[in-house]
Amino acid sequence: MINITLKDGSKKEVENGISALELAKSISEGLARNMTAVLIDGEVKDLRFKLEEDCNVEILTFENSLEGKKAYWHTTSHIMAQAVKRLFPKVKLAIGPAIDEGFYYDFDTETPFSEEDKQKIEEEMKKIIKENLEITRFSLPKNEAIELMKDEPYKVELIEELPEGEEISFYKQGEFTDLCAGPHLTSTGKVGKVKLLSSSGAYWRGSEKNKMLQRIYAVSFPKQSELDKYLQDLEEAKQRDHRRIGKDLELFMTHPLVGSGLPMYLPNGATVRRLLERYIQDKEVRLGYKHVYTPSMANVDLYKTSGHWDHYKDDMFPVIKMDTEELVLRPMNCPHHMLIYKNKMHSYRELPIRIGELAHDFRFEDSGSVCGLERVREMCQNDAHLFVRPDQIKEEFRKVVELILSVYKDFGFKDYSFRLSLRDKENKEKYFDDDDMWEMAETQLRSILQEMKLDFYEAKGEAAFYGPKLDVQIKTAVGHDVTISTCQLDFLLPQRFELEYIGEDGAAHRPVVIHRAILGTFDRFLAFLIEETKGAFPMWLAPVQVKILPITDNQLEYAKKLNNELEELGIRTELDERNEKIGYKIREAQMEKVPYMLVLGEKEADSNKVSVRSRKTGDMGQMSIGEFKEKIEKEIKNYVVD
Repeated sequence: MINITLKDGSKKEVENGISALELAKSISEGLARNMTAVLIDGEVKDLRFKLEEDCNVEILTFENSLEGKKAYWHTTSHIMAQAVKRLFPKVKLAIGPAIDEGFYYDFDTETPFSEEDKQKIEEEMKKIIKENLEITRFSLPKNEAIELMKDEPYKVELIEELPEGEEISFYKQGEFTDLCAGPHLTSTGKVGKVKLLSSSGAYWRGSEKNKMLQRIYAVSFPKQSELDKYLQDLEEAKQRDHRRIGKDLELFMTHPLVGSGLPMYLPNGATVRRLLERYIQDKEVRLGYKHVYTPSMANVDLYKTSGHWDHYKDDMFPVIKMDTEELVLRPMNCPHHMLIYKNKMHSYRELPIRIGELAHDFRFEDSGSVCGLERVREMCQNDAHLFVRPDQIKEEFRKVVELILSVYKDFGFKDYSFRLSLRDKENKEKYFDDDDMWEMAETQLRSILQEMKLDFYEAKGEAAFYGPKLDVQIKTAVGHDVTISTCQLDFLLPQRFELEYIGEDGAAHRPVVIHRAILGTFDRFLAFLIEETKGAFPMWLAPVQVKILPITDNQLEYAKKLNNELEELGIRTELDERNEKIGYKIREAQMEKVPYMLVLGEKEADSNKVSVRSRKTGDMGQMSIGEFKEKIEKEIKNYVVD
């Protein structure tokens, strides 16, 4: 007999060799029916896995975990591959993993799948599900595995790379067998509803040197209602796609002659970005930050000194050799700021020293992963580094969190959580090797969060290579978690750069550095903001705040006078002088997401008033010019969010 500890802490004694599925049945038949995989001592295993020693067990279902969903989706990917082989026997199979939202499978086919082909594949998948084929797992030695897959060259390539003696597992359902480590459900009938979503080209193993394959993305759910909701959310996400909105509102553009991941801000987008930059800089200046400008490239030795070279060089652009120097476009700014601090000796009385910068950084992103403003190769960071005495850590960290909360209030962000990102002790190669430093930094950061009474959760493996950090995770309008703000505690870089200050005792002491970014990168923040607002920016941030719409040419003189008055107040206005019907002008201004429209007819001109239309509430009636000015200035000053 062996002892099993379940997720709720309860213990269960079972026979040695019992399968995870049998264990689930002994707990509840309903649990066993919904089970998709199992977590054994933190590792995802197939529900057929035999329990042969004392262990911690968590039963995974589609509803209770992402790992449970992935087992469900991985099974469905095999169903899709089986359907393709039935319909197109000459197609060769590549890989078909589950991803965070569904799955895909890559196929080697001479011609791309048509919409008609994909409809046939989906119908065949439904037939396979109805057939309720048993899914069985078996293993083969390497030579037999290669023989079994001899007609599938991509599978053979994967098998040949496996070390001798390693278990090579397969899953079989009906006439179809696929190389796979699992986990999988017990039969095809366990899958409910399926939907093919899209297809695209994808290089084998992501390398442009390899053949272009056809990738089909799809998703599956136990119930039709769940699939319907997913498709509805997907449509909502498409409507919010910042690339589409950015094009419609003329915020930014890309061009192949400039390059992938290098967007160009158009006047409207440049206005929004400039306002964001001024907004955060003004807040920081009021809090005692000193802003600097530093070069966008540096000597390779700078990053070797900081330690970034060993941990980050694969994400940097190639080295540029000039004269006797080797230069590289910088991926981050902290090494530059370390040197600015070190430029002169500091007294303990000067600390904290807060160095901020709107800094341009460069990351060597793969061309297939760049996306609008969200993932770019050149970005501008709202970056800062705080050099503090050890006794100032808690106070300065608290002030950073207060700044984050202040910013989120201005933007109307409410659905967010705090994540304490820690080192993964099982994967120390990713991090600076100093157990004592990590223990001290993680303990201190956890203590700070507890003292501040912040609700937070811990995430192993998400720390920076030099220290733990607090990430603020915001839930987007389409339900995704994104990181916007981050605050990191660093004992390492002050050590590597030999930073010092003279203490009250007259001796040299080492400062601690707090890395922090409030808006993150302006590019990603703007992408997030576009999708959150659908381009309807709050009044204070809108590229055009007021559009003046004269009904006829007779009101042009009055319209120009009003336009000048508003511009003198710093309000961003546009005067639509075109000889178009007023209904057309209003509809166009509404499509452009302008917060307010001032409709000027004969009555308005005679009474020195304006008819106000809001993009949100429509007709607001007549106001005096003074009343409207007061209203709009108050909204701008108070960062009013629609």
